[in-house]
Amino acid sequence: MRKSKEMVSSQKLMDDLSAVVADAEELLKATASQTGERISAVRAKAEESVKVAKSRIAETQDELMDQAKVVAKEADAYMHENPWKAAGIAAAVGVLVGAIISRR
Repeated sequence: MRKSKEMVSSQKLMDDLSAVVADAEELLKATASQTGERISAVRAKAEESVKVAKSRIAETQDELMDQAKVVAKEADAYMHENPWKAAGIAAAVGVLVGAIISRR
């Protein structure tokens, strides 16, 4: 369960970082017509930062996918090793969901 929460938190962070990178790219495009030595230096630094951030985001997304696959394999193995427990848990969840839905 902890791995799942960590993966959700990591995915939320990745989504937020992707949004920041997209905003930074938009800002770079919007200031493309600006000239001057200082603005050129800042643009070059920002472009490099965006490039590094995109690379890290891609690496982290790959790691998240790998972790998700491991968790899925562990869940599958647990279900095959403990079919009655898994069926009982699924039935209990179904009863709870049915009770919640029937109240509405």
